[in-house]
Amino acid sequence: MAGFNANAFNRQVRQALQKAEREMNQELRRVQQQAEREMRRQIANAQREVDAENRRIEARNRTAINNYNRAVEQDKRRADTHNQKVIGEINRRLSAASRPQVQVRYTQAEQELVDRVHAALPVDGREHDLFCSYARIDGADVAEQLYAELTALDLDVWLDKAEIKPGKSMARQMDNGLRLASAGVVVLTPAYLAGRFWTERELGALLHKDTVIPVLHKVTFADVREFSAILQDLAGFTTAEDSVAQIAAKIASAVLER
Repeated sequence: MAGFNANAFNRQVRQALQKAEREMNQELRRVQQQAEREMRRQIANAQREVDAENRRIEARNRTAINNYNRAVEQDKRRADTHNQKVIGEINRRLSAASRPQVQVRYTQAEQELVDRVHAALPVDGREHDLFCSYARIDGADVAEQLYAELTALDLDVWLDKAEIKPGKSMARQMDNGLRLASAGVVVLTPAYLAGRFWTERELGALLHKDTVIPVLHKVTFADVREFSAILQDLAGFTTAEDSVAQIAAKIASAVLER
């Protein structure tokens, strides 16, 4: 039996220890790498959740800010509209107080119209004294001037440019104006007599009221007779004989003295 070789045994022990150390280090690195990957995965998931929550918070904040801004803008528009009406009313009253009084003289036919106005206008406190109907193509200037003169004389007149509010049904607002007006003023012009959808619709509604006051502009009573068998029986005022201010004074006198 050969003798025990201590050197060879020690060498084998060292080699076994080195191998075990290498294997342990490899396993340790593997575990560390796996732990690092898991940690990175968890961090990435947490970051995605944080980002998603931040996006949800930002979206809620944007919605809340937009809603607030819309509410502020609506309040501002309502305040502007109210202020414009107040300023307009003050200006109309100042204008009425400072302007010379127009002397009102009626022709016989006009006096008959005034008498019918006195007899027909209700006294139940309608929202508007008059509804002004006109064709925009050739009647806007006269209608707006007539509106300014009548409102300066303390009449409540419905005119689309003054009353129509954006964002709401135009037809419904017109229907309300027609329904809540005591009487109608119809600015008859060549375009109006030509017949258009809105003017025909307004006139049809106004003819159901007891009082319709025609104001002729660039048309004659003969033209009106050809246009309407109903209107031909109505007396009216014409810019060929009176200024718009004089016509407004006549209408205001007829309405306010009822």
